[in-house]
Amino acid sequence: MDTYRPLADEIRPETLDEVVGQGHILGKNGILRRIIESGSIPNMVFYGPSGVGKTTVANLISHRTSRPLHRLNATTASISDIKNIIGDIGTMLAPDGVLLYLDEIQYFNKKQQQSLLEFMENGKITLIASTTENPYFYVYNAILSRATVFEFKPVSAEEILPAIDRGIAILEKRMDKEVQCESGVRESIAGACGGDVRKAINAVELLLKASPCMQGKIRVSLDDARSVAQRSAMRYDRAGDDHYDILSALQKSIRGSDPNAALHYLARLLEAGDLISACRRLLVIASEDVGLAYPQAVPIVKSCIDAANMLGLPEARIPLAEAAVLMATAPKSNSTYLGIGRALADIKAGKTGDYPRHLQNRHADTTGMEREQGYLYPHNYPHHYVKQQYLPDQLKNAAYYEYGENKLEQAAKRYWDEIKGTGR
Repeated sequence: MDTYRPLADEIRPETLDEVVGQGHILGKNGILRRIIESGSIPNMVFYGPSGVGKTTVANLISHRTSRPLHRLNATTASISDIKNIIGDIGTMLAPDGVLLYLDEIQYFNKKQQQSLLEFMENGKITLIASTTENPYFYVYNAILSRATVFEFKPVSAEEILPAIDRGIAILEKRMDKEVQCESGVRESIAGACGGDVRKAINAVELLLKASPCMQGKIRVSLDDARSVAQRSAMRYDRAGDDHYDILSALQKSIRGSDPNAALHYLARLLEAGDLISACRRLLVIASEDVGLAYPQAVPIVKSCIDAANMLGLPEARIPLAEAAVLMATAPKSNSTYLGIGRALADIKAGKTGDYPRHLQNRHADTTGMEREQGYLYPHNYPHHYVKQQYLPDQLKNAAYYEYGENKLEQAAKRYWDEIKGTGR
């Protein structure tokens, strides 16, 4: 009986020209292609989402070197596994060293990663590590300083179509039946896989095995393709880079006054069921990016968030969308965000000083003791303002807040310029 072989494994490219996507590094003049074709393989870290060719390229590299290839997955490997590989170095099994492919390197702790350093340094181990997380956050500097990072990007739907056609052709031959796909099936699979070639090929295999066979032909319907692909385009991991990338994209879209992009990224968060992160980030944006240009945004957004949490998904999408569009189309000011940042910078630098005596909590009322301290009670003066020092002596001339270039803050500036020009 033949051993089952997944289609995604059978269709794996055997040459660089067959790799789907990654033209920026594997194209005709791509730097990674030139390195591989030179035969002189350095230590490398492949960074990118799942199913975009990282393991495939590592396998192709292994065919171009005389060194034995060892594979480890950092989610299950231990120090003893590393020691076993190191033990082969210099023996008849690996006289010239080894090529180590380490998948998901972000799961190796510092000690595990450091155990490789000596052998990377003397060239006995050529490391090809892969990770779905940003290596500059998750891989230790000692490894990164000895390796070159290459970013693998999600594959476009157009680039995935030829791989889908190859997968269908292989299954036609394997099943000895013709496959007929309704119009739009191929495009639906390619568009719904989120740039993950492996996911697309797995969908093809599942569809063809589940589709009815009529008159010797396998007929694949568009409805079935959509059912298989449902929600699969979503790349989202609450503990990983995708989580923070989507939140960042949402905030930058609102900050950039693009309501369409704001709704897109909010929808991605909500489709992933992450109501809490969406609410928290919208509330941050109200103060950080809209700020005093439209201060009513904070209570309005808070009300929308309260309503969303009371309603729950899917209805929560409506008040949250209202909050996102409101802020995307509102005037913007980051004046308070910058102001508190400047103040915190001084505090962290040790610039504090004593409180002015007239500000200290040494009085029980607004009469005699205040006068003894020299405090001037602003409400006793015209326009409820009187000039006096509030900052410590060391910082008495510090300026943290600058009025933003918007209607409301400029109106406040004109008001206080006039009042303070007549103050004592």
